[in-house]
Parts: sequence; C-alpha cells; structure tokens
Amino acid sequence: MGVLNELGIGAPKSNAAQRTIQYLAASTPGAWLSSKFLHGVDKLFFRSSNGRVTATSLLAGLPVVMLTTTGRKSGQPRKTPLLGISSGENVAIIGSNFGQKLAPGWVYNLESNPVATLAYGNNEVTVTARRADKAETDATFEIATRVYPGYGRYRARADHREIRVMVLELDR
Repeated sequence: MGVLNELGIGAPKSNAAQRTIQYLAASTPGAWLSSKFLHGVDKLFFRSSNGRVTATSLLAGLPVVMLTTTGRKSGQPRKTPLLGISSGENVAIIGSNFGQKLAPGWVYNLESNPVATLAYGNNEVTVTARRADKAETDATFEIATRVYPGYGRYRARADHREIRVMVLELDR
C-alpha cells in the first residue's frame, strides 16, 4: 500500500467556478499574488478545519497536501501546502514555485533531509523523498496539468531552470 492509499488522496472534479479560480491563479499576476499569500491562507484554513480543507481545495477544487520538512539551515519544522499528484502508489510534488525565478525552499529542505511528514485530511504519514527521474518528471507534469492546467504555464514561465519533482514514498 502506498502513500495515496494511506492518506486517501483523490483527484476531485472541479466545478466551473473552481476552474475559473484555477485559470486566474495560473495567470502571471495570479501566480505572483498566490506566491505571496496563498501558503499562509492555506495553512490557516488547514489548521482551523483540523486538516479537512485548505483555501485552495475549497476555492479551486484541488488536492492539497500539507508537507512538513526540516529546514536545512534552521533545523525547524516547515509546513508547506502543495498539490499532491499521483505517481503510481506514491505522491509527487512539483517545485514550480508558481513559475517564479527560484525553486521553493521545501525543495532544498528535502534535498538536505529527505524524511518528512505528509498530511491530507486527518491522516498523516512519514515519507521519504527522492528526486524524480526525467520520465517520472514528464509523467508527473502530464498528470498535474490535467488536475491543474496552471502547471503548464508555470513550466513555460520557469523555462530558465529545471523544475524539480520529488516523489514521496512511505517511510517503512
């Protein structure tokens, strides 16, 4: 049994209003705004709902997982809401950083210490991250753009860097 089954992650169907939110969030101004505020709002919703929803899952109908890494410099726990993408029985996460110039901090944290926790709803598991190979990265982007079309735009905007994809496997 993999991470997907352990956490009960599914790919919900987005309604028309949620698809509109997704379209706006994928635009250059929407991605910039999301990169500045969305993680904090998602964490607030996650905490106040006891892990049932995030702003992104509610407004955009997307499968948001909460990743807790260990800060590579601080050694402190760092929580980050991310879209959980199916990768076989595992979960893949994409370091697109909304198509911004630099990779997100959680990528460096996982490269420094690959053991993390992943939560979805009321379920939480310990995972080990590994960098996806080229074939896994391409497959993840293909699946991800079906779940959230913004990933295609992010990849185009960040074509100056390699967007890292991490595969999260159960830590047994």
